[in-house]
Amino acid sequence: MFYRENGQFKTSYRADQQIFPIAQDRWAILALLALAFVAVPMLASDYLMRAILIPFLIFSLAAVGVNILVGYCGQISLGSGAFMAVGAYGAYNFFVRVPGMPLIPALILGGVCAMLFGILFGLPSLRVRGLYLAVATLAAQFFADWMFLRIKWFTLDTPSGSVAVSNLQVFGLHLESAVSKYLFCLSILAIIALLAKNLVRSAIGREWMAIRDMDVAAAVIGIRPMYAKLSAFAVSSFIIGVAGALWAFVYLGAWEPSAFSVDYSFRLLFMVIIGGLGSIMGSMFGAAFITVLPIALNQLLPFVAGLFGMTVSTTAVAHAEFMIFGGLIVWFLIVEPHGLARLWSIGKQKLRLWPFPH
Repeated sequence: MFYRENGQFKTSYRADQQIFPIAQDRWAILALLALAFVAVPMLASDYLMRAILIPFLIFSLAAVGVNILVGYCGQISLGSGAFMAVGAYGAYNFFVRVPGMPLIPALILGGVCAMLFGILFGLPSLRVRGLYLAVATLAAQFFADWMFLRIKWFTLDTPSGSVAVSNLQVFGLHLESAVSKYLFCLSILAIIALLAKNLVRSAIGREWMAIRDMDVAAAVIGIRPMYAKLSAFAVSSFIIGVAGALWAFVYLGAWEPSAFSVDYSFRLLFMVIIGGLGSIMGSMFGAAFITVLPIALNQLLPFVAGLFGMTVSTTAVAHAEFMIFGGLIVWFLIVEPHGLARLWSIGKQKLRLWPFPH
């Protein structure tokens, strides 16, 4: 009874097309933002922020970028780890080489570098699709690994290729404590997620979805496939590049090219699959699921084994994580291809009908 739009009349197209047309949704989002910005910094420990919350926020941002390309435009990509690496090293070079470069412009310029890199490796999407496109974007991963290992200019001529940043400031405030880093990542995620949500609801977002559903029919009605696909690669790579720069600057602090391995490309793709293709909220659901699952299994499996008088080694726990993780991905693909976002949507529809029969 409490989740219905009865009596909430819209008197303009602008009001009818807003992101959250139902007042209950607006209140829930405001309450969630208040909880994230106010309550969590007051209640969460440093370990919880550094080990779980900050990685979750950065992965959510990267998953939003992947979902724009894979979920909304239908272009399969396995080069997300490379885009993160380009964003990280691009932001690092601007931050170190330009005297007095502020952190936020450095992150944006790192995203621009990743955008140009993504457009370059998005050119094969004009000719190939599906598995062939996935292989073509996977080449970006190996090219980025070779580039940052062999071309020492990107790493300021360090022999190992490892770099580090320190003394991060935003508007004169030092990013040293876990709370400041958490709030900085949360602010960037909230801003970019809002912009991405509005973008996918605009004309260009509808072009992406038309290309995803049937590119031949989209071309017949006047949509330019080259513009739609490359713009999706550009926007997606920019967001992933900013996420990679945040991962390097805020979370790692010091990194090397192997820090952005192909494992991240698969992990981000799994986040989108589990969270829900074509859903900004689903990207965050998938990031939360994949970030929390390994930690929960590390705690739960030894506890369950102890109840039966057995001991479980860390190697066995790691193998069990891979098996359970793979099984869940297969289960989602078979049972609920639209992921956790679809389950969330079904739950809201049931609340609208409750307590009447479904």
